[in-house]
Amino acid sequence: MDATNTLIPAAPPLRASRVRPSRRVADKLLVGASTAATLVGIVVLGSILAMLIIEGVKGFSPLLFTEPTPGPGSDGGGIANAILGSLVMTVLGILVATPIGVMAGTYLAEYGRHSKLADLIRFLNDILLSAPSILIGLFVYTLMVRPMGSYSGWAGAVALAIIATPVIVRTTEDMLRLVPATLREAGAALGAPPSKVITAITWRGASAGIVTGIILALARIAGETAPLLFTALNNNSWFSSNLMGGVPNLPVMIYQFALSPYANWQQLAWAGALLITVTILALSIVARFVIKPQRAR
Repeated sequence: MDATNTLIPAAPPLRASRVRPSRRVADKLLVGASTAATLVGIVVLGSILAMLIIEGVKGFSPLLFTEPTPGPGSDGGGIANAILGSLVMTVLGILVATPIGVMAGTYLAEYGRHSKLADLIRFLNDILLSAPSILIGLFVYTLMVRPMGSYSGWAGAVALAIIATPVIVRTTEDMLRLVPATLREAGAALGAPPSKVITAITWRGASAGIVTGIILALARIAGETAPLLFTALNNNSWFSSNLMGGVPNLPVMIYQFALSPYANWQQLAWAGALLITVTILALSIVARFVIKPQRAR
């Protein structure tokens, strides 16, 4: 048969869109509502940050980082004692929470898996993640402050450690589950025991994610106020080396100074709030951008 006489089938006619007009309208309304809600959130958050920056910068000076908090109605002063107290308790809390959280997350991801004990630990960990921090403060108050007969930085550090631990547990388990099973199988094929496979392969493969979780937990506890009200309280002077008695800290200082009638205290509260915000922002940036290339490798 001649190729010129071959019939070429005609293209089928274009079908009209099957999307109903009502669905198009609903889609546009949903997109518009989502955009409006996003803009409202950005405006509110931007307003808060703008006010915090404007008011907080006014209180920044060299004395802010070298002088202790002033007495009621006094001029000048700084928040150096509160900065140091917060730093000490936060570091102690994260040092306690990190090994517990990493080991618990490792058990859930490597040993427990689908066991009943692992399910119970996950359930309790989820409760701790969503528990109000003030309840943790009351728990540590009953556990440590009342028997010791005094507020202390040790009690504050324990409260912060309890808050940080579930964050590290969840992050560690999730990151270890992302490590390919073939790497574990390769280590086992070489005759390495499970402990060696975990420390040399899975931990190394998930190290960036685990460190990210620790940094996020650090940012989580840096601004906690409620648990410190019941454990460390506050102090307008330098604290003792044994951390007994009221230990000054930024969150409680901000809370007390912001409610005071003294303009100087209120200005220091704004400066302290800005300092905590910048610190948490810096930690979040480190967790998101600095460690991200390591995770990609």
